[in-house]
Amino acid sequence: MARRIVYFLALAGLLAAPASGGPAREDTNMKFRKLSPEETIVIEQRGTEAPFSGKYNDNFEKGIYSCKRCGAALFLSEQKFKSSCGWPSFDDEIPGSVERRPDPDGMRTEIVCARCGAHLGHVFEGEGLTPKNLRHCVNSISMDFIPREQVGRAIFAGGCFWGVEYQLERATGVISTTAGYIGGKGESPSYEEVCSHTTGYAEAVEVLFDRRETSFEDLAKLFFEIHDPTQLDRQGPDVGDQYRSAIFYLDQHQKEVAESLIDALEKRGLKIATRLEPASTFWPAEDYHQDYYRKKNSEPYCHIRTPRF
Repeated sequence: MARRIVYFLALAGLLAAPASGGPAREDTNMKFRKLSPEETIVIEQRGTEAPFSGKYNDNFEKGIYSCKRCGAALFLSEQKFKSSCGWPSFDDEIPGSVERRPDPDGMRTEIVCARCGAHLGHVFEGEGLTPKNLRHCVNSISMDFIPREQVGRAIFAGGCFWGVEYQLERATGVISTTAGYIGGKGESPSYEEVCSHTTGYAEAVEVLFDRRETSFEDLAKLFFEIHDPTQLDRQGPDVGDQYRSAIFYLDQHQKEVAESLIDALEKRGLKIATRLEPASTFWPAEDYHQDYYRKKNSEPYCHIRTPRF
């Protein structure tokens, strides 16, 4: 799984599945959305909404289900099925998005958001309801739904992808982030190959975002503030072409927005080294690179936000 690139056909190649490296620690530094009293009872106090009362129980529109508290992507609509149990049911999850825990009742298995620990519901096996024989029974109130057409994608490179991902995944409207490689030659590159300076690949972060909450321009502005865009083929102590500053644009709009932001920074006296490159295949990196600082419960040493806009 770690070295196999999985693109969810449900999103026409939009979402690259990050490899799961085991349960991630809850991120206590992340900004959470304000919850209503009803949401608090379920999400933070492990309550359960009444059966057949949730707004997503009968929703089968195409899109992504995300965590109500932190916005992390959890399930795809193609993983949802009608179980008639009274709560939204999914026979799979986006890899690395859901963590299992023994339920306090001593009998069931609780599922929580792997990013923030929000209570989602429970998981059951062996019911034979789908070929995967698995049912994530989830409270509607624990989730948001993002229609497919509202999901945006962007790819940024700005030094070590550990720090770039750490900063980007905290931005408002970000659904998911994946550390990986882009802009080089050869297929399915390894970290060792990228570090050999023979492939041309850059360490980068793929971002999926909710267009209703943020925009490519907002994320690009953040990108220019979380690293030093004036450094050529390096970022702090990390030196090499794989650490170059680059925006891998997906369409003409993204290219024009990036050009406009670079022009604005240069008018302020900065000599920008950031390259604009058309996006090619994005290859998710190995398990241990995903959510690196969140797993280590630490913070980056060279990706500190500096206001520039």
